[in-house]
Amino acid sequence: MSSEIAISVENLSKCYQIYEQPRDRLKQFVMPRLQRMARQTPKQYFREFWALKDVSFQVKKGETVGIIGRNGSGKSTLLQMICGTLNPTSGSITTNGRIAALLELGSGFNPEFTGRENVYMNGAVLGLSHEEIDQRFDKIAAFAEIGDFIEQPVKTYSSGMMVRLAFAVAINVDPDILIVDEALSVGDELFQRKCFSRIEAIRANGATILFVSHSGAQIVELCDRAVLMDAGEKLAVGTPKQIVGRYQKLLYAPPDLHSVIREQICFMDENTVHTAALDAPSHQSELAFTQELKPQESFDPHLKPSSGIDYESHGAYISSPSILTLAGERVNNLLRGKTYRYTYTVHFTKSASNVRFGMLIKTISGVELGGGASARSRLDSLTYIEAGSRYQVEFRFNCLLHTGVYFLNAGVMGDVAESEGYLHRLIDIAMFRVLPDSDGLVTGIVDFGCYPDIALLQAQD
Repeated sequence: MSSEIAISVENLSKCYQIYEQPRDRLKQFVMPRLQRMARQTPKQYFREFWALKDVSFQVKKGETVGIIGRNGSGKSTLLQMICGTLNPTSGSITTNGRIAALLELGSGFNPEFTGRENVYMNGAVLGLSHEEIDQRFDKIAAFAEIGDFIEQPVKTYSSGMMVRLAFAVAINVDPDILIVDEALSVGDELFQRKCFSRIEAIRANGATILFVSHSGAQIVELCDRAVLMDAGEKLAVGTPKQIVGRYQKLLYAPPDLHSVIREQICFMDENTVHTAALDAPSHQSELAFTQELKPQESFDPHLKPSSGIDYESHGAYISSPSILTLAGERVNNLLRGKTYRYTYTVHFTKSASNVRFGMLIKTISGVELGGGASARSRLDSLTYIEAGSRYQVEFRFNCLLHTGVYFLNAGVMGDVAESEGYLHRLIDIAMFRVLPDSDGLVTGIVDFGCYPDIALLQAQD
């Protein structure tokens, strides 16, 4: 391996044997031998699951490479084999330098040992001598911010304290190669900022970083190159922006187009991305690829919320929530910048007074982004609705949201026990995704229509 290469992965594959029943393991251990002795064809009592299939790539010294892909794409399996905690079924891995891994933080700690004792034990596992740990201990303790608990058994720690201590040990090893697997969500916001700052310092000192994340923003911000994984295979290698764009197209693809988009990504990688220098693809090729994968409104029947909450009814029932285009076509894959109709039906089983209807859009984490109501207050509401009435409610909204998945609420308010309350309310009754587009200027959640205007005030003398 060249001295300029920090990590070399060649034709790497990992296969797991999946047994339907525990006794099948014993059968697999005994029966094939007996069958061979009887000159019979050995029978296989397991099915194969290939977590990785023939993956190859190289990471240069001082380079930061991100790995992105959907759940189950093989990212963590790949990192574990690079770290040496898993053995490959076939292929080879070569590394050049000391490795520090931020994988399952704290999994190697002994709960009976104190934090101090675990620091020395974990540091030794990472290749540090006792003297080197002595020199780093104060920095590790200060970084972890767990105070006097450093002298207490780890079994008394909260999960957050243990993870912070494990992160502090790994991050202060001064590694030649740092491997990070979704480990940047430890602690509160201030601690996370400190973690990012420390990783940036390690990067600035010339260390090689292999970084796994589901966050496209983190990949673009931290990495020099990126690798797209799916179903255990490497689909593409290229610049972070290109790869994150392909990942989002694959992630938000309708089920019937998933295999087509996957093949197009592989085709682009073979013909334009996978070169000796790993240069960006030509403008014409990239343009053609973008046009082929231009997102389109569609309805995905599998995009259904599982977190719904149904409030107790007080004489009204909400049903049939739908998102429609202005032309009346049902969709849940939406395009940013277009107007849609959110509709639902309300059946009144009892008469109701001072009725108004509402809707709300939320993020996956539950942040309320905004919504609307049919009336500002009870004074502007429907004064009286007879029992047996059925209403069709519609709210038009402009989709000004960035790429992602969002949830919808529906509610009916009226007089309940002489005060205003919910006649019926459904939480997370519907969901939709906003498809990615080619405009890379929008950041955050909401598109406020921000456009840059840059002017040179003074040129350098």
